[in-house]
Amino acid sequence: MGHQPGKSSLNLQTGTAVVFQILLLTHTWTGQSAVKDLPQTITAMVGDDVLLPCLLKPPKDASLMTVKWEKLDLRHTFVHVWHEGREHGHRNERASLSASKLKHGDASLKLSEVRFSDGGRYRCYFPKDRKEYFVELFVGSVSSPEIRLAGLDEGSSGVMLDCSSGTWWPEPELLWLDAEGHVLSAGPTETTRGSDGLLAVSSRVTVQKSPNNTITCRIHQKDLKQSRETHVHVPDDFFVVRSSCSVSISFSVLFCCLFLVSASVLVWRQRHLSKKKETTKTIEEQRELMRVELQNHENQKLQDDAQIRELEKKP
Repeated sequence: MGHQPGKSSLNLQTGTAVVFQILLLTHTWTGQSAVKDLPQTITAMVGDDVLLPCLLKPPKDASLMTVKWEKLDLRHTFVHVWHEGREHGHRNERASLSASKLKHGDASLKLSEVRFSDGGRYRCYFPKDRKEYFVELFVGSVSSPEIRLAGLDEGSSGVMLDCSSGTWWPEPELLWLDAEGHVLSAGPTETTRGSDGLLAVSSRVTVQKSPNNTITCRIHQKDLKQSRETHVHVPDDFFVVRSSCSVSISFSVLFCCLFLVSASVLVWRQRHLSKKKETTKTIEEQRELMRVELQNHENQKLQDDAQIRELEKKP
């Protein structure tokens, strides 16, 4: 037979296509996701309960199958294992599977009271069917802000306010607003990271006296679409700042008042003591007069008694 290059090329292409289809089918069978239309990223807030989806498709009873949930950034990767109809060797006590749902091919993992450290990439794996599914858990955190009085600005007769809030993730934006909702000019937002990896934010603003004096501190996280805010009303009296001259005059007046009060008290005490001495002297004089009168009375009585005795002796 003669050499037929066109036919040989066609056979080579056909063989390559067959091999490619076989590899594609094998890959689809051994490494396909359990379900491709499930969301790949789940967002939860710290403290929430969350469900990481994993469904067999077409659905079939998985209650007697082995299901392994892994967190890929952990040294001990297994978070939860279901084996032959029961939970087996799970490492996270807050993780659980539903036996009733497994009968319908639903191997979704429930995480209770989500922590910030739970965030990461998870893998749901069925060893028998060699199916796996990956899901990313994103954990966010928010907290309410607090406002406190930081002091008085004597230069501008304003009031300084501090706003702070801890346990945020991702990093939020902090804004100061007046009573009409207008953004106030404030100092830079300071951000610090805690030992748990969460962020604390704080900012300071100096506000001037206004008809309302109501100030709002608002913290917003655009990715989570979460906002927290708090309000404070600053009394008018807080905006009265005295100059150093006024303070000196006030202290002088206060000193004079204290001096006059002290002098008055001293004079009153002197007068009181003098009056007391006079009263004591008068009482002593009265007592002396009474003593003299009594003595005279006794002497007169003795004389009368002596005269009576003399008269009685006469015949």
